[in-house]
Amino acid sequence: MTESYSFVPYAFERRGPAEMLERARAFRESLESRRSIRDFSADALPDGVLDECIRAAGLAPSGANRQPWSFVVVTDPAIKREIRIAAEAEEKELYERRISDEWREALEPLGTTWEKPFLETVPAIVVLFRHVYDIEEGEKKTNYYTQESVGIALGFFLVALHRAGLATLTHTPSPMGFLGKVLGRPANEKPYVLLPIGYPAADCRVPDIGKKGLDEIRVRVGE
Repeated sequence: MTESYSFVPYAFERRGPAEMLERARAFRESLESRRSIRDFSADALPDGVLDECIRAAGLAPSGANRQPWSFVVVTDPAIKREIRIAAEAEEKELYERRISDEWREALEPLGTTWEKPFLETVPAIVVLFRHVYDIEEGEKKTNYYTQESVGIALGFFLVALHRAGLATLTHTPSPMGFLGKVLGRPANEKPYVLLPIGYPAADCRVPDIGKKGLDEIRVRVGE
């Protein structure tokens, strides 16, 4: 029988309307400068920063509090190269044979290709794995809402990296099964996303894109 959690008072600080609006606006404005990049500097990361960002991601809510994730940090040049070679092989096949003409047309304005040199340039790669289930004391234990839970943790992680002053890219080479083999992960862990993490290169450029406005993404019901 599962032991019940003890319950403690929730320490919640209620803020005034003006402060709430200002904090919400400031947070939104800080995120406006966040971009996915593909040109990274090789400069090393400060000690402890990446760990703190992973700690922040680990605070995300999850189904039944199962916390079904692993953040695998890769800094070894040989392993980064192995990941690049495998990722490029899958991406080359995807770009040349698997994607539809419509998909290819959608990607064209962004200038993306199957080549991923940044996977060797960056000081660190983090591969986020989703635990489909866990093994505890030799027994299989079900996890719940793993896709949703890991997606929320990824969101926390992206914001933490941005707030810390780091840049990244949500890279999902298709398929990603090779990551489990390269990194020696158990069968219950499935790769969710690969994130090169570092600083933008001095000559880094990004597409001049926009985001949908509030009236395009908000739907009011009951007014």
